[in-house]
Amino acid sequence: MIYTQMKERRILLDSLPALEFQRSQILRQISTLGDLRRGSICAVPRRCGKPTCHCAKPNDSGHDPQLRLTRRVHGKTIAESFSSPAALRKAQTEVREYQRFRSLCAQFLEIGDKICRLRPVEMRSEKWSPEEKKRLLRSIKKSHVK
Repeated sequence: MIYTQMKERRILLDSLPALEFQRSQILRQISTLGDLRRGSICAVPRRCGKPTCHCAKPNDSGHDPQLRLTRRVHGKTIAESFSSPAALRKAQTEVREYQRFRSLCAQFLEIGDKICRLRPVEMRSEKWSPEEKKRLLRSIKKSHVK
């Protein structure tokens, strides 16, 4: 009995109107996103390089870690340091917004997939014309050659 109710509820949740509503909700959430930026914030241990400093001694942990925003640009890692705690908090908010954006995009694509599978094909009595069939077969052959 419980399984049947869960199955019926799932069918209702996966109906075309319900999925279209979910898609519009996600688009609405995307439109409310604030400033965002890719990357992650990490703590990088550092040594100042002065030979007389305590950080130059073996087994010393060095100075306080430096917080940096790192991201990949054209295959290279770019690191930005923060000038103040306010700059760090701003970057944290922007990175969180980017993570939220990625999550919403993944949900949007998943729902789009379901909608595409559920939406019926327009049934027409037409068939492929010989020219269309030739073009289609040529394009398939070309894509296999690459």
